[in-house]
Amino acid sequence: MSMTEAKTPSGPQSQSPSGERKRGGWLAKIAPGVRGAFARRETPENLWVKCPDTGEMIYRSDLETAQWVTPAGRHMRIGPELRFAYTFDGGVHDELEPPRVKEDPLKFFEGRPYGERLAAARKATGEQDAIAAAVGEIKGVPATVLVQDFAFMGGSLGMAAGEAFIAAAREALKRETPLVAYTAAGGARMQEGTLSLMQMARTTLAIQELKQAKLPYVVVLTDPTTGGVTASYAMLGDIHLAEPGALIGFAGPRVIEQTIRETLPAGFQRSEYLLEKGMVDRVVPRKELPNVLGSVLRTLMMGRGRAAA
Repeated sequence: MSMTEAKTPSGPQSQSPSGERKRGGWLAKIAPGVRGAFARRETPENLWVKCPDTGEMIYRSDLETAQWVTPAGRHMRIGPELRFAYTFDGGVHDELEPPRVKEDPLKFFEGRPYGERLAAARKATGEQDAIAAAVGEIKGVPATVLVQDFAFMGGSLGMAAGEAFIAAAREALKRETPLVAYTAAGGARMQEGTLSLMQMARTTLAIQELKQAKLPYVVVLTDPTTGGVTASYAMLGDIHLAEPGALIGFAGPRVIEQTIRETLPAGFQRSEYLLEKGMVDRVVPRKELPNVLGSVLRTLMMGRGRAAA
């Protein structure tokens, strides 16, 4: 063979006539399809959920079966879709159309326009704003239920949320049903200024209309319920239930400690602590809420019937 004659390559690093390198090996030669069977597969990012209390990794399907309550007892935050599914009989309900309001009336800007923040929150949650409402039955009792979604800008109370609350109250008046409110909020929405604070008074007036019609208003306090929401409709119920471990208060514990310069008691502003102090009527685990709500609403509506007679 002459010096100018090219040698024929051999072995696993050989190249095809097109110049591409072939990857091979003894396994590929005897079973070409085996290599693909052991290819690395991507694990879904949401397959496991970390418990905030213990750090334990929980299989997502197990958490869903437990209604998003961890083995340690942490009642994780959930949105309107799951609340309605867990609350109404068989999950059957008719969701109310959210009212429309003027968006970004103050043209508020904080790093980026308020309108962009609203759009991002809607895309992330699939909700129009922080409050969604629906009608259905709870253990056979017709009811109107509203749910505040903390995932939507911290469940903050703005004009749209205020209008949604009032619309739900009027629907309850129209149908002559009790109103149940699941609260979860960080307070009023600063991007709407005084207009958001006005919703505290407006929602209070809507509750007074329910009381005048002798229709029950029941509040279920969930984690967290703070700020202007606590200072208004969250504390005006005929009955106050709370999920275990929920943070409930006006100002946060850290702010209070810095203000009074004292260490707060263990469990301060949590559901169980407030039950001891008489601020909450009963702490109810999530799976028991439909039965408890059904019993409470049935009893209160019987009282309304006697009053009417």
